[in-house]
Amino acid sequence: MAPAHAQRPAPTGEPVLSLRGVSKRFGAVAALTDIDLDVHAGEVVALVGDNGAGKSTLVKVLAGVHQPTAGTMAFCGKPVTLEDPSASLALGIATVFQDLALCENLDVVANIFLGRELQALRLDEVAMELKAWTLLKELSARIPSVRIPVASLSGGQRQTVAIARSLLLEPKLILLDEPTAALGVAQTAEVLDLIERVRDRGLGVLMISHNMEDVRAVADRIVVLRLGRNNGVFHPDASNQELVSAITGATDNSVSRRSERREAQLHPTHDQGQP
Repeated sequence: MAPAHAQRPAPTGEPVLSLRGVSKRFGAVAALTDIDLDVHAGEVVALVGDNGAGKSTLVKVLAGVHQPTAGTMAFCGKPVTLEDPSASLALGIATVFQDLALCENLDVVANIFLGRELQALRLDEVAMELKAWTLLKELSARIPSVRIPVASLSGGQRQTVAIARSLLLEPKLILLDEPTAALGVAQTAEVLDLIERVRDRGLGVLMISHNMEDVRAVADRIVVLRLGRNNGVFHPDASNQELVSAITGATDNSVSRRSERREAQLHPTHDQGQP
């Protein structure tokens, strides 16, 4: 897959999501401190950081699970308060958590419409099936049937179902928590293609990932969190050394040392090997 940033212009206009000085404390523990973040329509922003950096806490704040202790949030230019997950959904923020929250014994249609079933006197199975196929077709999804149990699908196909379900309410922003975790190479490529198609629909995407190759493949910007604080915004062309240094806070690390050794091998000094 060609890097998504190769020919994409920088985003312009008002961000779909804008955070300024957002903080979250759990008692004496500061999980987030003065976080600034913008996500534009038609843009994929990757949120990266070490374990405990605050990534999951930030996603839960945006999903309405946690309420910030301080700071402001704006959605499509208007100040907002996300009191609970239903408020986040109603606003236009859809979240796909890492566990996907799928019911494996139910088929694809039932999972997409779980809790939002179409019904008059009874469930409108035909309308739900048509809508499910429409969503999956728009995503160019490779699902053999919408009437098979989710348990029979691959990891990539399950991620597709979860993302299709998030599109049901026509959100403006999708939060993806480790969308390629535990997937094979082919399934990962399928999910990354899916993320690009979501972006091409004009949606903003905030993606948490530990996989730098996946991040580089689809992200327009990389936002690094460290110890609950902003620690840099990078273009996907940034070197591994720059990203690792921002994530860990250490300029002398295994990546930088490997880079120095490689540079020495490619460009040896004149006195190298002399007694």
